[in-house]
Formats: sequence, structure tokens, C-alpha cells
Amino acid sequence: MARSVVPLPAEVRSPFQVYVNGVPQRAGDDYQVQDGALVFARALRKDKVSGRRWLLGAYGIGTYRQDDSVDVRWTRENGTAAVAERLEIAETVE
Repeated sequence: MARSVVPLPAEVRSPFQVYVNGVPQRAGDDYQVQDGALVFARALRKDKVSGRRWLLGAYGIGTYRQDDSVDVRWTRENGTAAVAERLEIAETVE
């Protein structure tokens, strides 16, 4: 079974909202919180663009791969909204 682990930044406090590629996720259904990390029961990946692929893109030749973005939104103690964008995907096991 595939799974991905995304560590939460230390400043994130509950309650918080999780988004993958801009789509809201539901705790329990889409992810679990374990040991300060989000655990998804699916493979998430970040695309790393090599120099060759960047050069091809500069000439208008597209090379597209899976590039997931995990964002977390929460409210700080002082009441202001905070967002952590494009969190690192620390581990993906398939």
C-alpha cells in the first residue's frame, strides 16, 4: 500500500486545514496525523527539474511529471491566519 509522510512545521497548531494541489483534505479520510507529520495513504511526489528539462522547457518543449503541493492553513495564537506552502514530502513508500 502506498503512503507518503509530510512533516508539519513546528509552528502549526490545531485546528488546521490541509490542501493537496489546492483541494481540501479531510482528517481520517485523506490523511492521519502521526508524530508531528501528515501521513497520506497514497503516493505524493514533488517534481525536481533537472538542467536538461529546464532547457527543454525554455525552448517550449514541455516535460510534465507528478508535482504535488501540500499546504497547511491554521490560525496563530494572536488570531492571524498563517499558511505553510509546498511542504516537503519526506517519504513516499509504494
